[in-house]
Amino acid sequence: MKILFGRPMKTPIEFQPQLFRSCSMGSVKRGRCRDIIAQDTRPMLTLRRAMAPLVAGALRSCPACHAQSVPRMPRRNAAHALHLSPEQVGSILRASEYSYVVPEFDGKNVSSVLGFESNQLAANSPAEDRRAAASCLQTGGMLFGVFDGHAGSACAQALSERLFYYVAVSLLSQGALEEIEDAVESRRSVAPILEWHKHPYDFVNKESAAMYFDSLRTYWQQLIALQVPGEQRDIGEVLASAFRHLDSDLQLEAQVGSGNQFLDSIALRVAFSGSTACVAHVCGRTLTVANAGDCRAVLGRRSACGSEWQAVALSRDHDAQNPSETSRLRAEHPSDERNTLLQQDRLLGMLTPLRAFGDVKFKWSAELQRHILERGAALMEGDRYLHFYPPDFRTPPYLTAEPELCSHILSPEDSFLVLASDGLWELLDDQEVVRVVGDFMEASGGALSMFNPRLTETGASMTLGELHGELLRSRREPAAPERNAATLLVRHAVGRDEAGQLCDERLCDMLSLPEDLARLYRDDITVTVVVFNPQVLSAYSNKP
Repeated sequence: MKILFGRPMKTPIEFQPQLFRSCSMGSVKRGRCRDIIAQDTRPMLTLRRAMAPLVAGALRSCPACHAQSVPRMPRRNAAHALHLSPEQVGSILRASEYSYVVPEFDGKNVSSVLGFESNQLAANSPAEDRRAAASCLQTGGMLFGVFDGHAGSACAQALSERLFYYVAVSLLSQGALEEIEDAVESRRSVAPILEWHKHPYDFVNKESAAMYFDSLRTYWQQLIALQVPGEQRDIGEVLASAFRHLDSDLQLEAQVGSGNQFLDSIALRVAFSGSTACVAHVCGRTLTVANAGDCRAVLGRRSACGSEWQAVALSRDHDAQNPSETSRLRAEHPSDERNTLLQQDRLLGMLTPLRAFGDVKFKWSAELQRHILERGAALMEGDRYLHFYPPDFRTPPYLTAEPELCSHILSPEDSFLVLASDGLWELLDDQEVVRVVGDFMEASGGALSMFNPRLTETGASMTLGELHGELLRSRREPAAPERNAATLLVRHAVGRDEAGQLCDERLCDMLSLPEDLARLYRDDITVTVVVFNPQVLSAYSNKP
């Protein structure tokens, strides 16, 4: 079957079932779903900040620590773990950075997004965070997402590869959906609907593509049956519907099974792990954010006088510190559970986020869990937490993937959007993040000067040799200021001392922590900075 349906960058590729990629089996095999309590144990920020200098000092003074392994990306000689040079620090920080400049005209309308920059720094091994960015080719606009996994990376990986497809088909008209269905039925090719913007080393996998494709096809068939011809769907409802249906499909795939033990093991790991998600859709002047969990979206804008940067929160954390969220949770369960729902600020004493994909431990009845696990006992052998039920487990479901929505009309004062996992927000508050990016933008000469013109279209105008040379050159310039806003945020988050100042020694110490210690002092950090085009926004605002 040859059906053009999705493509990376600007190069079209065939869309076949295997192109719906699931979690990297390399990551699954290396990082089996471990005890959920251990996976989600997140020391308080004050403890992390208080202990990190002590541990860093201990590392410098303890010869035994020199034999420990060091954080991934890249692997380094353990003998040099505690003596990182500026070049090595820069190499670690920039290993996963990514930058993309959006063409001024995206095929449907002039794009209000100038470009975006992204980066990740792992604390877990393997990292449990994921990120995604894509352009909607048939409807216009762009999608950005950050996904913070727990109890393994399987669920976050699945979201990063699948959620945008659910959003994209939801945006299509009934006629377009019928055309796609006819093409699939008759094995004809159709135009792609997404253009992915991925880091070359982002995890991809093809094994579950057929299962993912079948689930997506069922979803668009439902949309065809339910849509009214000519109806324009609200973007907020589109995002909410995509969240709900994908979470439902994750659960259904684990329950039904495919008859293939390998695929069934993937489906079970996706369902029993979990992930929060924060997704932004930008089209024209309309910015819509859908959030489930404790990732966050913050808008950076100029104040009315233009002299200060302002942080505007476009999402709220769904955790025990959110009174409206705890009230919602208590209203959904009997009054005799009031004292057991939240224990030590965790759902049933175990889970920090109160909304998430997957996590069927908190959604399925005990009977259903036993049935599924008995059927798949051989597939999930060795995962002890699967056979442990949360305490005071009485009236599931306790968890939902229903997103909270926020819509914002962009103005010329709106400069950028920061999407990040809680690993960043635990170390920097909203205003600090906006100030760092805003100052970086000013030092770069403004939004239009932020991106290296030679690397527009993610290097599409450069040969592979030229791109490789550019990357090597950037690695040889560690003393130069960061050229990626997301990387700069990671540097500030990890390398600040108690006075709030960047400290090279502190940064080196934190990056030198062994893998089994790094998780105690910080979480995985994933950041995407979306920069808006001031000229386009000004043109929109001047329209009558």
